[in-house]
Amino acid sequence: MTDDPYISLLASIQWLTAESPQPNPTERDWLMECGSMTRRLERHCRRISVRRGWEGLVTADESGDELALLPASERYWLREVVLYGDDAPWLAGRMVIPESMLNGPEYALTTLGDMPLGRWLFRDGIPARDYIQLGRTGSLWARRSCLRPNGKPLLLTELFLPDAPLYG
Repeated sequence: MTDDPYISLLASIQWLTAESPQPNPTERDWLMECGSMTRRLERHCRRISVRRGWEGLVTADESGDELALLPASERYWLREVVLYGDDAPWLAGRMVIPESMLNGPEYALTTLGDMPLGRWLFRDGIPARDYIQLGRTGSLWARRSCLRPNGKPLLLTELFLPDAPLYG
């Protein structure tokens, strides 16, 4: 959806199988974080900022194979961003949620602007999370999760870029 080179890497993630090489204990600790990744990243910098790529409604045809992980819908809200720590690109992220779930408090997901998703998701505690699936593209680690703020499914994919503290 975007020409941002970091966000474009999200399409090349290969999801791990039991036979795949696994992360070391430090990487695994980061990848299996159940709390807010935004808060965890904030402990390693003075300022987190967001650069938005694509954001808007897309049809199922435009959304990719990840829709098998969400309830069927005619359209989905898609948000792609790069999260920066002190101006270094740390994380490329992609959020997908069925349009039919964007009612009540979840409508705010369409108006986050430059706010990191984690600030909204974890504002009232830790939302339910169905799973964390690990992946890689080249030497970079990734994860995706189905979170359920107020019981509504939201698919979040996060790719840790080379400057991310995960690798330090």
